[in-house]
Amino acid sequence: MRHGVIPGSRGAVRPMRFLGDPGLRAPCAEVTAFDAELALLIEDMYATMYAARGVGLAANQIGVGLRVFVFDCPDDEDHRHLGHVVNPRLAAADGVSVRGPEGCLSLPGIEAGTPRYDRAVIEGVTMTGEPVRIEGTGFFARCLQHECDHLDGGLFLDRLSGLRRRRVLRAVRRAPWAPAGGAEAVES
Repeated sequence: MRHGVIPGSRGAVRPMRFLGDPGLRAPCAEVTAFDAELALLIEDMYATMYAARGVGLAANQIGVGLRVFVFDCPDDEDHRHLGHVVNPRLAAADGVSVRGPEGCLSLPGIEAGTPRYDRAVIEGVTMTGEPVRIEGTGFFARCLQHECDHLDGGLFLDRLSGLRRRRVLRAVRRAPWAPAGGAEAVES
């Protein structure tokens, strides 16, 4: 039996920002206030991530330009990793580069084989300011790198080239949530 509160159970689902929203392309600011407002943001982020059936969510995906992300992600051995990181820094990304399927809650329904390192280490703090170091391999490493990219204003499609990138951009133009301005909005 589980004891304690399920992350996100007290949070509110916030509207997701989609590709074309300028907040997704802007680097996020460092968190300086470790208060009840930050705790509420993290709860809302969990609730939003679960409602969207994701495995990770960065704050700018819900319109908050702060360096925070949450995750509930399995690794390749199907071990569950659940947590949050405030002011994360990608301390290491190494090992072999693996091209694997990757999608994004801000580009719903679109997926592409994206190269990522098989190991990642994130350093940051918790919502209370306690230092945290998270190491992931496989799919979890992919998730950690993906969320750090978001906080720097990046998206997985930035890591694509050639035919894969053209296919994603074509799918974006056809998506019901497609940004005004079509591919030009995506490429800027």
